[in-house]
Amino acid sequence: VEPVTGEPGVINKVSSTKSFYRFDPTFLLPKMAPPTFLLPKMAPHDIRRPFKRRPISDQQKRRELSLLRQSQNRSDAHQRARNLASSVISLQSSSPDVDREMLSEAEFDDGHESESSSFDVRQASRLRGPEARKWFASQLMLPEWMIDVPDSLSQEWYVLARPAGKRCFVVSSDGTTVSRLRNGSVLHHFPSALPGGARKKGTSGPAQSYSILDCIFHESDQTYYVIDMVCWRGYSLYECTAEFRFFWLQSKLAETGACDPPSFYHKFRFSAVPFHNCDQSGLHSAYAGSLPYVKDGLLFYNKHAHYHTGNTPLVLIWKDERCSQYVIDTDNNGEVLNQQHIVLELQDDGKIVTSDDPPVPVGCLNADFVKQSGLSSGSLIRFAIGDGGLNCVDGRFEQADLQYIGVSNRARAFADSYSKIMFQFMARHSPLKVEDLASAISHENQQDKSPEVEMSD
Repeated sequence: VEPVTGEPGVINKVSSTKSFYRFDPTFLLPKMAPPTFLLPKMAPHDIRRPFKRRPISDQQKRRELSLLRQSQNRSDAHQRARNLASSVISLQSSSPDVDREMLSEAEFDDGHESESSSFDVRQASRLRGPEARKWFASQLMLPEWMIDVPDSLSQEWYVLARPAGKRCFVVSSDGTTVSRLRNGSVLHHFPSALPGGARKKGTSGPAQSYSILDCIFHESDQTYYVIDMVCWRGYSLYECTAEFRFFWLQSKLAETGACDPPSFYHKFRFSAVPFHNCDQSGLHSAYAGSLPYVKDGLLFYNKHAHYHTGNTPLVLIWKDERCSQYVIDTDNNGEVLNQQHIVLELQDDGKIVTSDDPPVPVGCLNADFVKQSGLSSGSLIRFAIGDGGLNCVDGRFEQADLQYIGVSNRARAFADSYSKIMFQFMARHSPLKVEDLASAISHENQQDKSPEVEMSD
């Protein structure tokens, strides 16, 4: 992928040498005429189905691959949870704006992968400043943006109305509770009614009695709305299905008194977000039902999904103007931008890529421009999408009209994902509507009810 020569600082229609495809954001697939086949004469007893299977999308392929990896990967999730809980508590007293002495290079170069699960408590607790925030930012499960309707939506998925607010991890352990934002910085340090969450006489419990909740802090009513449960009383739920985690969340949270009004030993109220089977009734309840909080889109969970740190196609987020105030990205004043802005990460070879694993290349910057702009590997760079738009085939950018803006905000932890870029592009040109979701559910119901019909010549 090489840039076309143009104005300095502008990438005009960065494209590969492959054939140009006309972009259809509804399906994200190239326009191709259907092939013609000469079919053999069918025997009278052959069964013919009255419908044609749609092509498998790139996002659907990622969902199927994630489920396959899930069944094959049995890591020590319990130890990972203990590390996270211990590390959050040990860092609660440090200021996020002050960098202290980092671990020496020798301590990290121990022959293990530098993933969050490979750190022990001692190593993670000594991280400070940006390194600490980056480590904790990698612990959340981040949904992909819905750019196509999943298969078996009504049978295999839950839907819930996402509360508007700040996404965060809440960890209670050793008599204190700490919440950390998506970028890893501390939001609150407070006592709570969660297990091990307050220094209250007779309720300290054993050291292993920690809990980790995935929450959204709703500012207007000062409530932590819990969307997922990662650990409970030292029991890891990382490798439990969403179906099991949601059951525990609904049944266990209220038992502790965490849902009670605030008190001296319980500063913030917690509340479980209601979830529904994603049938017609459940979709309507999540989309149009009355709730005690302001909605910011819908979350869709695959019932078999484990809690996977980082981006996952087994959890999806979707928005429109009726269920979210901010569908299209805005500036600091809440105004919709004239052009779509995206944030990408610069790699050693000059490629600018998304935050996906593996990352998706969008374009390439030449070495001279990188040097003149003072950029380096790992820099997060903001671009605007020009009139040439985006063209994608099978989850890869074939052409992108990008205009360089500058380095992203320092508080930003990661680049945009492929699915977010495409959802925002579709929202401006051909959005996926709630009617499309309802139609897919209705079609699945008809398929389940319609018997196979034998047809003869």
